[in-house]
Amino acid sequence: MTIRAFIFDLDGVLTDTAEYHFLAWKALADQLGVDFDKTDNEQLKGVDRMGSLQFILQKGGLRLPEKQILALAEQKNHHYQQLIAGMSEADLFEGVTELFNALKDRNIAIGLASASKNAAMVLERLGITDAFDYVADASKVKQGKPHPEIFLTVADALNIPPAQCVGVEDSLAGLQAIVDARMYSVGIGDARVLHQADVVYAHIGELEPGKVLGNAADKGRPSPKP
Repeated sequence: MTIRAFIFDLDGVLTDTAEYHFLAWKALADQLGVDFDKTDNEQLKGVDRMGSLQFILQKGGLRLPEKQILALAEQKNHHYQQLIAGMSEADLFEGVTELFNALKDRNIAIGLASASKNAAMVLERLGITDAFDYVADASKVKQGKPHPEIFLTVADALNIPPAQCVGVEDSLAGLQAIVDARMYSVGIGDARVLHQADVVYAHIGELEPGKVLGNAADKGRPSPKP
């Protein structure tokens, strides 16, 4: 099976905006009188904005009118945008540029599947917008991760079958989406946590494109008959 595309998550894979998300959610939780710490924030990895807000409301046992919930989500997003406004190319993880160049040299398409509606803004700050052949964020899909819709949306836009795609994620929800999309899965982070992935690297800079392409192609081939 020939691999023709790599589809990346953004937060935690290409850059780290987790601290900004934490600060924005923490401020909102404090306002609502809900205890919220970094352990809670870890559970929001790969979860979209409304899902994250519902997590905080449920933790605090709060039931609010939909209009107020939407206003709170917008408030958090505005705070988050203020925090990431200072991001620059220096915030791009080491090794990403070299990885993208290596993929382009092999004529591999590059896609983005991000749960953040601010993905385009972050890509612009990082200076990598033009590296992508297609970008999908939460505004392009109805179902958030762990549903596979966002990865399938990118594959469809690239006109490449899912079986010929590699998905790269740092969250359990994102990995589940990749697995359910029937793509080869690469985890970025702790192998003990991301055990569902086909292969795990501690950091994106350690990802070896040639090795991943070979392993993914081998996995897609039918087993030899005994």
